[in-house]
Amino acid sequence: MEKPVEFYWNARLKDVKEALEANNFKVSLARDGNHAREILMNEVLPESGAGSVAFGGSTTVIGTGVYDALKAMPELDILDTHDNTIPADELLERRRQALLVDLFVCGTNAVTETGTLVNLDMIGNRIGGLTFGPKNVAVLVGRNKIVADLEDALYRVKNYAAPCNAIRLDKKTPCAKTGYCQECNSPDRICNTWTITEKSYPKGRVKVILINEDLGL
Repeated sequence: MEKPVEFYWNARLKDVKEALEANNFKVSLARDGNHAREILMNEVLPESGAGSVAFGGSTTVIGTGVYDALKAMPELDILDTHDNTIPADELLERRRQALLVDLFVCGTNAVTETGTLVNLDMIGNRIGGLTFGPKNVAVLVGRNKIVADLEDALYRVKNYAAPCNAIRLDKKTPCAKTGYCQECNSPDRICNTWTITEKSYPKGRVKVILINEDLGL
């Protein structure tokens, strides 16, 4: 067979899509990050009727160009929660107000083959928007986030995603030095609140874009 890796990922993503759809998520398949951006801008955004948009912290949202594309639309009210140049108290308030927008755009730490989203947050603004508040949620997911089950998801988050994010954010935590979780009590600890999203409620509120490319942490 030619292109066995391509066949593998197409088949695996199709299975995950079906599992997510069985759990009431609306799911799109994207060939790569550019295609994911096109889906969000040309399908998810207009279908949502959104006039206001906010973001959860996500290197995938930035890496696909979604963040810049949305910010370039003057007709949208963008609540920019990625702008770390503003004072900390104002940034926190923006993250609180982000729970009231029409469309919340974020990533996920892991997605299981049974169609479950698994996330771990420092202050909870990302998982807050995912679970309640915004009328619509768009979750961009690189294929590297796919895991077999909940146990694998928890391991991936604590021993890969969290240490990598701690390193990226220059946090003073043990995992930023060792590369794996040590269940620390550091003031900079980013592993504080778990969420396991088994189903989208209401049906279709959470739109998942599965991307056939390794993206994000």
